[in-house]
Amino acid sequence: MTERTRYFVLREDAVPPVLFKVMEAREQLASGQAGSVQEAIGAVGISRSSFYKYRDAIFPFRGNAKGTTITMMMQMEDEPGLLSGVLQSVANYHANILTIHQSIPTGGVASLTLSLEVRKDTGDLSRMAEEIEKKEGIHYLKILEREQERREL
Repeated sequence: MTERTRYFVLREDAVPPVLFKVMEAREQLASGQAGSVQEAIGAVGISRSSFYKYRDAIFPFRGNAKGTTITMMMQMEDEPGLLSGVLQSVANYHANILTIHQSIPTGGVASLTLSLEVRKDTGDLSRMAEEIEKKEGIHYLKILEREQERREL
């Protein structure tokens, strides 16, 4: 049986400081302030293992602000109608699909990557991810990235 990923919202004071340092290191890499993982982790004072252990596990909570892009990846069985069901869940939550990439199934399993734009009428993304992950044939779902639209001044 596949283990289900659960999502939580925590107060800042309940989160271990190492997780904030992981986010800071990721932000340094994304902005170009750090040229390598080694440089980023050195700047924030965490170990390489902590960075790799938590880098995909924590994201800043920005709510469902319009312009936010969510990238999620899932492993799914090659079954007729399963992709359609996933896309229907996305439509039910009023997220706008920006890109879809599905690999050719190997051993009856395919990888699917979706990039979604959050709109002002988009529902609870955590519930959407949970709903998709519960579908029979979905092995797991992982949110890879959450990016807020950057506005130029």
